[in-house]
Amino acid sequence: MSAYAILHCDVFAPRTGTGNPLAVVLDARGLADHEMQRIAHWLNLAETTFVLPATHADADYRVRIFTTQKEIAFAGHPSIGTAHALVDAGIVRPRDGVLHQECQAGILPIRVQADATDNAYSVRVPSSRLVRFAGPGEALFKRALPEFFWTDLKPALVEGGRRWWLAQLRDEASVRGFQPDSYAIAALARETGSLGLCIFARTAEGLVVRAFPLGVGIAEDPASGAANAAIAAFLHETGQLGALGRRYRVSQGREIGRDAVLTLELDAEGEVWVGGDCRSVLRGELQWP
Repeated sequence: MSAYAILHCDVFAPRTGTGNPLAVVLDARGLADHEMQRIAHWLNLAETTFVLPATHADADYRVRIFTTQKEIAFAGHPSIGTAHALVDAGIVRPRDGVLHQECQAGILPIRVQADATDNAYSVRVPSSRLVRFAGPGEALFKRALPEFFWTDLKPALVEGGRRWWLAQLRDEASVRGFQPDSYAIAALARETGSLGLCIFARTAEGLVVRAFPLGVGIAEDPASGAANAAIAAFLHETGQLGALGRRYRVSQGREIGRDAVLTLELDAEGEVWVGGDCRSVLRGELQWP
């Protein structure tokens, strides 16, 4: 029986218990690919990460990200949570306030601002682009989101390593009161090779967001960095940022008993950064044969 140090943290959490849980295996040397997948499946969280030595001189560490079903190239909350776990454990130190994470999506910078509020960690997200808008006659999409929910900004499929359907609704109440048809969203995800549906609306502070990644078997995500980054890039690409400006806050997760806060920022080059606070919750030892 081998033992591996593990830390569970709460990501995008202004208070403990309000964000998206993540398990981080702090040194995964000795674990084979299939063992990482089995561990992630057993832990039964949205994602589990496994830290390994970097293979590039420019990176501080390498991370592999697993859902309960498969390995993925990138996700926002695992990237931010892993950075927090490694800083918290004293394994890495930021250089000039920045860590460089190696993952399947490349080497990504993560800013570390321990004294910041709602933005202690932020990662530059791989670029995403608009693939196409939904057509009013698409029966498959209409079952997932009937047309009476649509606004002038039609629902759109975006691609950023992982595909999402994004839809802007009229107002906050429409988003918070939305009753998802899980079978229809799962079918939409399956037929279009996407994660599922993400809906959003504008508020006085920024956006309210709900994400339904039924393409990977998750009914509703309490806080999704990659989905929110895709929304920011989509609004920027279509010229729809408007009063949101280049930095705004997102509320996500209240409908499933959380209250996550994410900060979205577009830098001078148009790159999207997603950030938030992290809380260490459990420290221990994973014993795995």
